[in-house]
Amino acid sequence: MSTLEIRDLHVSVETKEGPKPILRGVDLTINSGETHAIMGPNGSGKSTLAYSLAGHPKYEITSGTVTLDGEDVLAMSVDERARAGLFLAMQYPVEVPGVSVSNFLRTAKTAIDGEAPPLRTWVKEMTGAMDKLRMDTTFSERSVNEGFSGGEKKRHEILQMELLKPRFAILDETDSGLDVDALRIVSEGVNRVKESTEVGVLLITHYTRILRYITPDFVHVFVDGRVAEEGGPELAERLENEGYDRFLASGASA
Repeated sequence: MSTLEIRDLHVSVETKEGPKPILRGVDLTINSGETHAIMGPNGSGKSTLAYSLAGHPKYEITSGTVTLDGEDVLAMSVDERARAGLFLAMQYPVEVPGVSVSNFLRTAKTAIDGEAPPLRTWVKEMTGAMDKLRMDTTFSERSVNEGFSGGEKKRHEILQMELLKPRFAILDETDSGLDVDALRIVSEGVNRVKESTEVGVLLITHYTRILRYITPDFVHVFVDGRVAEEGGPELAERLENEGYDRFLASGASA
């Protein structure tokens, strides 16, 4: 079993007015096989947490620690974090012109495993995963995300997750912009990875609709850069019925 441990994490971003604190002391512990849903209103710091864990240079860690099985994640470069088993599915996946999906995925797999997968086995595994995600196999020869629809980009993110088999997957609003069918297909992909590996999942979302397909073990409510409340799946249902007003009102009063 692996453990990703976040302790008293503070993160700022640089603005024209100077550094702006976003995360104000986040504590989370995620174990192998667990699914943690991070919910909260816009601007609460959910995506900042995701990109800080992945090592985005825009976000400055001002204090706190992040460890993966005792190893200092914050001391690792972005590629070292990926090789250690951290995976980020981005809210807005970027296009990479001139690099085919097939080459991108095999290069990433080689970097993580330390050796290239046998070509015949790799092609079979990749096309099988694409078929389950309802992706036409011709996508493998297209440039990464170039000309992809929003739903196709999100399916490609989950394709990466299926093939790279990370230890911890951070899914940043993977449900945004998806229609009902695409949401179901993407969720089924996440569940397949969960069933076949011990991946720990940090699922960031505004809404409960994806949680009808991917059942969380824990729900954490982010407000103003902190965890304001924690609970089980029932907390997500309460948020669906009540919204975030009570958290925002108490934050304003404080």
